[in-house]
Amino acid sequence: MKSPCLFPGKSCQGPLLILLVLCLWMGMGCEDVIDVEAPAEPPRLIVDALIRVDTTQVFTPVQVRVRESSGFFEQVPVTGLKQITISNELGAFKVLLENPPGSGNYENMVSLALLRDGGEVILQIEHKDQRYLARTHFVPSVPIDSLRQGDKSLIEGDETELIVSFTDNPDRDDFYLLDFDLDEYLVTEDEFYQGQPFTFSYFYDRNLDPGQQLEIGLLGVDHSFYNYMDQLIEQSTGPMGPFQTPAATVRGNIINVTEIDNIDYFDNVYQPNNYALGYFAICQEYKKTITLQPR
Repeated sequence: MKSPCLFPGKSCQGPLLILLVLCLWMGMGCEDVIDVEAPAEPPRLIVDALIRVDTTQVFTPVQVRVRESSGFFEQVPVTGLKQITISNELGAFKVLLENPPGSGNYENMVSLALLRDGGEVILQIEHKDQRYLARTHFVPSVPIDSLRQGDKSLIEGDETELIVSFTDNPDRDDFYLLDFDLDEYLVTEDEFYQGQPFTFSYFYDRNLDPGQQLEIGLLGVDHSFYNYMDQLIEQSTGPMGPFQTPAATVRGNIINVTEIDNIDYFDNVYQPNNYALGYFAICQEYKKTITLQPR
């Protein structure tokens, strides 16, 4: 039986063809281009000033990387500073120099005494007629007791497991940042294992090859930096780590003091939105290296 025709007494092939063309034309006409307006704000200085300290060495290589925020879909450009210095309460003082020129990397060898034994440590930055300042102190860590490869997996079945063990210090409340290489980080606190050995598994959800070496770091951090990194890790997704993608919603401890005459007003209460992105921290770090084996 033939299907009923929409036009009695006529062949349906012509009208159906016209109807089909009209539907296709109308569908194509609905494909509008949508312009996405990303939020725009003046560029901010971005400062990566995580200083890792090996207390077995007399001097610590200090490197501070600076960039400047840009548009949402643009690359983060390197920027230059007029001056950057590190000092402590005892008057010890060190200027960091850009190396190589134009890289935005400022570095120097700084004595362990300046970073650890001089009380509060101050980072001062001059950038485009603006002055920035951050305060921190040396935070101790504990050694990694053992590091080994496990054979368990999670959802996909091809994850790589590392099993880390360390023993918490019983005489203080500790916060830790674990650097699992490859721009992967984890934070933990000793609330439930204070003074006890602690063992846990970490899983990489990327393809890692047998023979690949990984350097794992255990850093001591204070409560403020712990909270900062916890938020930053949560916001960081994909192959880029938390130190590669600035998160404007996560505020660090580097403030703009250009209009502050009295350094005691360090909280910058009158300019709450005038600050740099990033963090200044001085952390003791213990490391272990592992070579991955075939599973």
